[in-house]
Amino acid sequence: MSQSRTIIFGRRSTAQLLFALGMSLIVVFSLVPAVGILVVSFTDIRSLPFLPVHFIGLENYATFFSSAQLGYNLNALKNTLFFAVAVTLLQNVIALFIAVLLNMRLRGRNFARAVVFMPTILGVTIIGLVFSLIFNPSGGPAASVWGWFGSSSAFFGDPSLAMPLVIGVSVWAGLGVAVVIYLAGLQAIPPELYEVASIDGASSWQRLRFVTIPLLAPSITANTLLSLIGALQSYQLIYVLTGPINPATQVLSLAIFTQGFGGAQGGTALSQGYAAAISMVQFVIVMIVSLATLVYLRRKETAL
Repeated sequence: MSQSRTIIFGRRSTAQLLFALGMSLIVVFSLVPAVGILVVSFTDIRSLPFLPVHFIGLENYATFFSSAQLGYNLNALKNTLFFAVAVTLLQNVIALFIAVLLNMRLRGRNFARAVVFMPTILGVTIIGLVFSLIFNPSGGPAASVWGWFGSSSAFFGDPSLAMPLVIGVSVWAGLGVAVVIYLAGLQAIPPELYEVASIDGASSWQRLRFVTIPLLAPSITANTLLSLIGALQSYQLIYVLTGPINPATQVLSLAIFTQGFGGAQGGTALSQGYAAAISMVQFVIVMIVSLATLVYLRRKETAL
């Protein structure tokens, strides 16, 4: 009895130690930097060395909502929300369709799964450079195809095409993870349910609507949140494809980068304090959108 107690308490102590270690890592690498950014947002810190740092209260936030910056920031916010919603919807619909196909007993499906997942292991810079070459207006494959119809385009330099192209590249780049999550959910569905549905005369669409989608609800929730939060915070691919100051693809995350590290327009360039203030505004937006989406999807899961 005493030996079993020792084993139980020993395992509990180990679990508590690992939990404490994990919480310490979260505090050190997540909470402390977050608090640091909040503090920095109330200062006038800049990248120039040896400049004194002053506490300026809400001045950075006032600048963000000022008439001088409001047009730029509203455009960035509009582009951020449009980009996030479009990427989330397209990525999940396409990923679910591909996952359903790859879950069938098809010849070469393992190779197809590897091909679908391949973009995930490529770096953002590599993806950006590849698509920049494809859509090079002075000789890329896309320009050649465009020329067959007797027209030309600047592609990523065209204000009307830049955002749709960036959305398409982003969907392609993040498709692999979404497909894997949906495949895992599909493989957890008992085949007997499909057999029963087929015996009852359900069509392929009815089996998808009334069997697959309800049982995939947790996977849909996970993929939607991952896509949405990732898209709301994304800027790297946009930076590589269209540059830091293209109004057609300006998003809040890119504004944070340009304000903090250079390339921004206006008198607030290279201001880490102002960049921190934008990041806090973005944090609030991401939190509100994510929580609202989570509540909605949980309710839909219950309804299904």
